[in-house]
Amino acid sequence: MYRNRLRDLREDRDLKQAALAELLQIHQTTYSDYELGKLNVPIGALHKLADYYNTSIDYLLGRTPEKQPYPKR
Repeated sequence: MYRNRLRDLREDRDLKQAALAELLQIHQTTYSDYELGKLNVPIGALHKLADYYNTSIDYLLGRTPEKQPYPKR
């Protein structure tokens, strides 16, 4: 599920994989492998992506349909 969410969020913003790879400080091929489900996304990368997209890690992982993050306390 998360690979679809990663791709959809990226494509909705007309971003290239290389832009996200740069954000995460990884190779573009590694990011591609995340989207294809060939590699698991490390928790640190999930944090960065959730912050970047202003969403929750639960949304990225397909645990909730809600894109908006939980309210800050």
